[in-house]
Amino acid sequence: MMTSADRWLLPDGIEEVLPPQARRTEQLRRRLLDLLDNWGYDLVVPPALEYLDSLLTGVGKELDLRTFKVTDQLSGRMMGLSADTTPQVARIDAHSLAPEGTARFSYCRTVFHAKAGSLLASRTPTQIGAEMYGEAGVGADVEIISLMLSMLESAGMEQVHLDLGNVGVFRVLASKAGLSDSQQNQLFDLLKLKCESDIVDWAAREIRDPGLAEAFSLLPRLQGAADGLAERIARLAELVPESKAELDHIQQVAARVAARYPQTPLYFDLTELRGYNYHTGLLFAAYIPGYGDAIAQGGRYDETGAVFGRARPATGFSADLKVLSRFGGFKTEEKLTVVAPDADDAALWAQITALRAAGKRVLIAAQQDAVAADGYLKKQDGQWQLVEA
Repeated sequence: MMTSADRWLLPDGIEEVLPPQARRTEQLRRRLLDLLDNWGYDLVVPPALEYLDSLLTGVGKELDLRTFKVTDQLSGRMMGLSADTTPQVARIDAHSLAPEGTARFSYCRTVFHAKAGSLLASRTPTQIGAEMYGEAGVGADVEIISLMLSMLESAGMEQVHLDLGNVGVFRVLASKAGLSDSQQNQLFDLLKLKCESDIVDWAAREIRDPGLAEAFSLLPRLQGAADGLAERIARLAELVPESKAELDHIQQVAARVAARYPQTPLYFDLTELRGYNYHTGLLFAAYIPGYGDAIAQGGRYDETGAVFGRARPATGFSADLKVLSRFGGFKTEEKLTVVAPDADDAALWAQITALRAAGKRVLIAAQQDAVAADGYLKKQDGQWQLVEA
């Protein structure tokens, strides 16, 4: 039974944002949404609650365990609180708007997780991000990564480094080797541990073709600074020519991003299989020192709109605005605070209204001098004057 003291407690993983952090987060939200708009990404606001059938189709299947589920009292159908914005934006692109050509969308809203994504993650992150539909080439991936890095820069993030992966490489190798679901699951577990000797032993045991066994054994060695892996990438392409297109793609993206952001260290990790069941190609994530999770991440998820009747290439990224606000060096714009007396005076009210219209914070207090402020409205020579503190 809940005691009176317990009523003040919040559930694990759910937090409130108080002043002055709330002001800082809101100002950052406005700045980043303006940046996304300047890049040509149109703001959408999907509903927080909709039918479960829509939320858990396509990419949403991965979110089943993280989705709060409720029964709609009107229809009797199951509904869910949105745990991720991407499935809803895919529906908007495929059905609600169905634009022709390239479509660019941005969003910033709270999503809800029945189970946190990690020990560091909130169960109510403020998800901010962008998605591009209708473009499948290198240029689209370069644009979306560039936008992510520019957004992090605008949030004041320092010492950002970028990791690139490509699940398409693994898909090619798995298809070439004819891996069973059981074998793929075994290899997934080993790749998560990133232990080269275990993967080499697995490949020697499970893969009959020596060339393919060597190819799988190369995966844990394809981690590190992008400019130091060229020989190993070339060797993988030689062993499995079908992988060359995917390997060329990640190298081209890396080269163009490095040219735009030479101050950002760039690493490859071809053992990264995050979201394997819905990501179709390039993966990327940004990290900073002192925070164990990705500060922002995304990737390519082509054909996500197929379940809504309109298959389109898609790529995008997202971040938690509250995390960006907490760890970034974004500077809050402080307003001049003025304290006015509590008096029924038309001239005083006119002065208060004018100051607020000019962007000042005006507080009204019965005991004016008891409130700390930058200035005070005081009556001098029959006129209300702003007096500095």
